[in-house]
Amino acid sequence: MQLDERKQKILEAIIHNYMESGEPVGSRTVSKYTDLNLSSATIRNEMADLEEMGYILQPHTSAGRIPSDKAYRLYVDTVLGNKEKEVEDMKGVLIEKADKIDLLLQQVAKLLAENTNYTTMVSKPKYAHKKIKFIQLNPISEVQILVIVVLDNNHVNNKFINLAGPIDDNVVSQLNFIINAALNGLDVTEINMAIMQEIKEKAGEYGDLASSILDCIAEAMSDEDTSQIFTSGATNILKYPELSDKEKMAELLTTFEEKQRLEAWVNDEADSEEHGIQVYIGDESPVEAMKNCSVVTATYQIKEGVYGKIGIIGPKRMDYEKVVGTLENCMQQLDDIFKSKT
Repeated sequence: MQLDERKQKILEAIIHNYMESGEPVGSRTVSKYTDLNLSSATIRNEMADLEEMGYILQPHTSAGRIPSDKAYRLYVDTVLGNKEKEVEDMKGVLIEKADKIDLLLQQVAKLLAENTNYTTMVSKPKYAHKKIKFIQLNPISEVQILVIVVLDNNHVNNKFINLAGPIDDNVVSQLNFIINAALNGLDVTEINMAIMQEIKEKAGEYGDLASSILDCIAEAMSDEDTSQIFTSGATNILKYPELSDKEKMAELLTTFEEKQRLEAWVNDEADSEEHGIQVYIGDESPVEAMKNCSVVTATYQIKEGVYGKIGIIGPKRMDYEKVVGTLENCMQQLDDIFKSKT
């Protein structure tokens, strides 16, 4: 006999129901869990076949059925296969989407620089809050595991763990279940020492491996904390005599070129409640190299908790009215573009 689609759906219904209730599952219960519209008699016949095939067991006479180890193995392999496919499909979509967003923001930075004759910067959208969607552990070899972390913003991050020695696939599956049960749906701020200690205790003799996996998850989530910045019009600064001091000019151009200080500033803004137009004049500037400049920023927002920064940097005598108007218009257009894609 073959495990056709109808048998597989009935088996899945038995597994899901037994996982929820812990009680043997009868044909009437199965009929409520499937969309097959089969009679109880037909389901009983199919269950008899599944029992003969070794997928379900009858613990007592006249009792319902429970899944066998063979059924759990099929279920786990199917779930893992589906998750792997979901991750791969998601990666393709995200790469394509990220490429389009990068191109759009680069164009925005360039157009703003041309329109204002100042220097501009635009950061990629950043999630202020991140929750774990699911974690997948995949054995790559006897001594290496791939840890796939998927966040609720559909960001996918891969990390590798090198093992001291071979480990059974069933242990990896067990750790996968323990970690997902504990962390799925949690925000990074909700993952505390008590939760991590509970995971390590449940992992038993594999507590050290569980600890290494948790380190990978933390590292994957921290990778999301950096923001990519696009800049344009850096040489526009040369047009303003009051900014022509060679030493200060070199420091300013280095800031635009290397961007680490700009990224640090944008990341610090994650905790700020100010998401409108902000004007920094001289010493008010959050970036040391810009203390002789004025910086005007705006926040475009995709949805609550997901935002990016647009900034225009110029001399203190910049045309504030024009810059603010340009930023407000740009911010609205980006809001509309991103909201139309979500």
